[in-house]
Amino acid sequence: MLTLSLVNALVAQPFVVPSGSMENTLRVGDRIMVNKLAYRFGDEVRRGDLIVFDGSGSFVHGGGAGDSDPLTGLFHKAAGLVGFARPGETDYTKRVIGIGGDRVTCCDADGRISINGMVLDERAYLYPGDRGSTVPFDVVVPDGTLFVLGDHRSASSDSRDHLGQPGGGMVPVDKVIGRADWIVWPPSHFGEVERPRVFARVPDGTHG
Repeated sequence: MLTLSLVNALVAQPFVVPSGSMENTLRVGDRIMVNKLAYRFGDEVRRGDLIVFDGSGSFVHGGGAGDSDPLTGLFHKAAGLVGFARPGETDYTKRVIGIGGDRVTCCDADGRISINGMVLDERAYLYPGDRGSTVPFDVVVPDGTLFVLGDHRSASSDSRDHLGQPGGGMVPVDKVIGRADWIVWPPSHFGEVERPRVFARVPDGTHG
C-alpha cells in the first residue's frame, strides 16, 4: 500500500470522470490515468492537452464543502489509491485551448474559435452538434496561466463562465495536477488520449 501511495503521489493517479463536460472524449464513469510527471522535467503544458487541475482560486473561490469533514476526506484519499474515487471537489478535467500570450476569440459566423488569428477546426473532438461556443469572448491569456474548455461545450462550466471573476477564468499553470494520458476503464473505451493535430498548426502568441 505504501508503494501504491507513492506512485499516486508522485507518478500517476487514477481519477473517475464525474460529469459529461468532456464527452465524447471522456464519458461519465471513465477511469483516466493522470500523468503527474508530464510537466515536471522541462515539458510545458501545450494547447490541446487534457489536464486535471485544482480549480481553487480560479474556478472555485473559498474552501470546498468537504474541508470540514476529515472522515470523508480520508475515505476519498483511500479510494483514490485504487481508482474508485471521483476527483476532489475543486479538481477539474478540461482541454487546454490557450496558453500564456495567446489571444483566444469567439465566434466567427460559423461559431468557431480562433487562436492568434487562426480559426480552430475542432470537429475531431467537439461534442456532435456543439459549436465552439455560444458565449462570445475575446481574451488574452496572461503568462503562466491557461484558458481551458470542455469538449461538450453546451454542458461544460469552464473558463468562459468565470471571465468576469477574479482571475478571469484563467488556470495558473502551477495548479495543474497532471495530464490525462490514458482511459483505463471500461475496456470498451480503453486507449491513449491523443492531442489533436490541429493544435500543432496554431501560431505562437505575440501578446503579453
